[in-house]
Parts: sequence; C-alpha cells; structure tokens
Amino acid sequence: MSSILRVQEALRALGLGHEVVDLGLSARTAADAAKAVGCQVDQIAKSLVFRLRESGRPLLVVTSGAHRVDEARVAALVGETLERADAAFVRTETGFAIGGVAPIGHAKPVLTLIDEHLLAFETIWAAAGHPNSVFRLTPAELVTMTGGRVVTVS
Repeated sequence: MSSILRVQEALRALGLGHEVVDLGLSARTAADAAKAVGCQVDQIAKSLVFRLRESGRPLLVVTSGAHRVDEARVAALVGETLERADAAFVRTETGFAIGGVAPIGHAKPVLTLIDEHLLAFETIWAAAGHPNSVFRLTPAELVTMTGGRVVTVS
C-alpha cells in the first residue's frame, strides 16, 4: 500500500471527513507547503523524526513550520538524548520518506510530541505520506489523532 493511501485509510478510519490533497508540486518544506495551500508557514504541522539515543526508539515531534525544535528542551521532556534520524531509520520506523512524514498512519507506534504553538490556529495542514500531499485538520484533531502530548518544543 502506498504511503499516501495508508494516510487516507487512517483518516477514513477516524471518520472525520479529512481528505488527502495532492498539490501537484513539492511541499517538502514548510514554506513550500504554506505557499501551495495559501496559509501561513506557522500553520504547517511539520513532522520531524528523531532517534532516542539510549532506547533507539523513534520520537515524532510535530512542530509549527516556522519553528525549530530545541533538542535539549525536548530531550529533557522525554528523558533521553535526541539524535537526528537518517532516512533509513525514518522509513523503517514510520513507513514514510523524509519530507512526507505524516503525523498518523505510521508503520509502528511512535511516541509523539506536539508543539503548543499549533494550538493557536483554527486550521493547520500536515503532510500526508508524500512531499506533494497534505491534509487539513484542526489542532485538536491532531492531538486526538496522534495521542500526542502538547508541549513547548522551541
């Protein structure tokens, strides 16, 4: 099953009417995605995967497209040092390629943190399994869908 289809199936299973949108062009960066959907960069829910050094587990941080993750702050929150995840690790743990990591539909369960800044918006946009695809949702839906913990990540 393609990664986009996996995300669409996960969205359908939630029963909230979300649909994957094919932008027809790359939305690999938050700025590209914001331009394509006509929103602020802040409204892009950027999904970043880290490797937890001690346990080797993946950590998904869903942050605002305008923010950088403060790795020391996040490490303190989860109790482990963070390492940048390489492309192979991201694909193995989530089933997605870097640039298209969705907040849902992962190959395996992933510990998730959500940037509190995203909660300031009525709607946000997230990657849907491919750099050219996104879906629209509310911040509350993001929290519910992922089971993520809302924290300060920047």
